[in-house]
Amino acid sequence: MMNALVNRIGLSSKLLLGYAGVLIFMMGEGLEQGWLSPYLISKGLTVQESALLFSVYGFSAAIAAWLSGVLAEIYTARRVMIVGLLMFLAGSLVFLGWGLPSNKLEIMIPTYALRGIGYPLFAYGFLVWVAYEAPPQRLGSAVGIFWFVYSGGLSVLGVFYSSLVLPYLGEIHTLWSALIFVALGAFIALALNRGQESGTSHRRVNVTPGYVLKGITIAFENPKIGLGGLVRTINTSAAYGFVIFMPTYMMDMGFTRTQWLQMYAMLWSVNIVFNLIFGVISDGLGWRNVVMWCGCIGCAVTTLLFFYVPHFFGANYFLTLVAAGLFGACLAGFVPLSAIMPTLAPDNKGAAMSILNLGAGLSTFVGPAVVGLFIGSLGASGVIWIFVGLYLLSAVLMKFVTVPVSKNTVTGTDEASGMTNISH
Repeated sequence: MMNALVNRIGLSSKLLLGYAGVLIFMMGEGLEQGWLSPYLISKGLTVQESALLFSVYGFSAAIAAWLSGVLAEIYTARRVMIVGLLMFLAGSLVFLGWGLPSNKLEIMIPTYALRGIGYPLFAYGFLVWVAYEAPPQRLGSAVGIFWFVYSGGLSVLGVFYSSLVLPYLGEIHTLWSALIFVALGAFIALALNRGQESGTSHRRVNVTPGYVLKGITIAFENPKIGLGGLVRTINTSAAYGFVIFMPTYMMDMGFTRTQWLQMYAMLWSVNIVFNLIFGVISDGLGWRNVVMWCGCIGCAVTTLLFFYVPHFFGANYFLTLVAAGLFGACLAGFVPLSAIMPTLAPDNKGAAMSILNLGAGLSTFVGPAVVGLFIGSLGASGVIWIFVGLYLLSAVLMKFVTVPVSKNTVTGTDEASGMTNISH
């Protein structure tokens, strides 16, 4: 049965096990999405303090995400994922056992930040594995599946699980239960793949710890990679910013907390489906086309819809649910970036993926930071328009991220120029 599935999908069995492990691992990471910020505010933190906590967490995740790619080339993806698991477990123990019960920001910030170091090493380390292991002609689909399981665990299954158990376990015990999913996911991804090293183990035999610097310099040596990293930073910045202020905004509009959580789950449920859809169709329509039009422009429009539908139509649950789903679908339009980046540096895929992963991590910092800096002076609507402006900027940046044509990739090419064509 497994062989038949492998043949149908065109990806190896070890990647399929890795996908399953990442899905379950990210359930544990995503339990608190959608409710931790309002919970902390109810315990006495201000919106700005909550935003600061999540911003520092995001910055820690960004550093770990950046390191994941080059470290995977030096030490193999498996070892990086193991370190990520251990860091997440250690961070969870100190945050839940000491930081959160203290209700003191000066203690919560460093302990929560330690927790934030672990999951990027595990998840984005596996993404480097995917970049090496997947056949070039299936790379768009392979990264689409990665973001499917990543988002599915982080923002759908984890949130859904929390909605079921919060009334019975309470916030603290629900957070403790995350460790069960983290351990199970790591076992599936790593223990069941024992003896099957990732593709990075034999691709670069002369890589040394000094190669870590390549994860910085490559963005300047190849400016397209740097631009791609900026676009990835913008990608989910709004989504991570939403969790700081949108629960309160939606409840002020007349929705209940349960309805908000259902909207948030709808956003990411639609997103994971379109992660697969855009991953597959981008192999034919062109990776850059999908990112620029469906991702950048689409998110600019749907960010406005998500905010202004309840503003103009009141607590209309159906319309707001649709707007949330549309935003989630457009977020998936950025999926082909994970195929574009390693293609731009075929001899330094790990370094290129480090820039992509840094962008993914920075989005968890930038989103809450924008909220914390501007919600006091500009209000919720001003923050929304900042995110819209960032999405439009990302569309401009993508015009310069041209993808070289190879016989193994299908990217909507212009034969006269030898680069991707954005006209269709």
